[in-house]
Amino acid sequence: MMAKTAVIKMTYQKFAKIAEPYICIKNEKQHKKVLAFIEELLQDAHDDDHDPINGLIELISHAITHYEEGLEELKHFEKGATKGPADLAMLRLLIDQHGLGVSDFPEIGDKSLISKILSTERNLTKRHIQKLSKRFKVSPALFF
Repeated sequence: MMAKTAVIKMTYQKFAKIAEPYICIKNEKQHKKVLAFIEELLQDAHDDDHDPINGLIELISHAITHYEEGLEELKHFEKGATKGPADLAMLRLLIDQHGLGVSDFPEIGDKSLISKILSTERNLTKRHIQKLSKRFKVSPALFF
C-alpha cells in the first residue's frame, strides 16, 4: 500500500507541475490561453460521468472562475450592469459591450432622452425595447 501511495504522490506532483499554468491563472494572456484550452477539452469530452477529462474540465473551470472573480473591471462591470431595473441593466450592458455613448441610439431618441433614461428620470418604452431588440438581435424578454 505504501508503494502505491508514493506512486500516486509522484504522479500528482508531475501533473501539478505541468498543469500549473492552467490552474493558477495570473494574467489576461494566460487567461485567454486557458479559455482556448478548456474549449478544446469540452470538444473532446464525453457525456459519460466516468470520463476523466470531466474532472480536468472542472478543475480548470474553477481556476477560470477564481481568476475572473478577482478582476476589478469585471466586478465594476457586473455592479453597473445589474444596478437598477432590468431594462436599464440591459441598456447599460449594450452600451458597455458595444462601446456606445448616449448619442448612439437613434432608435430611442436624442442624447438628452438617453441621459434621462440612464438617470431614471424617464423609462424605456415598449417601442424602444422593440427597436433595441431588433438592432442588437436580442430577445425583448431580456429587458424585463
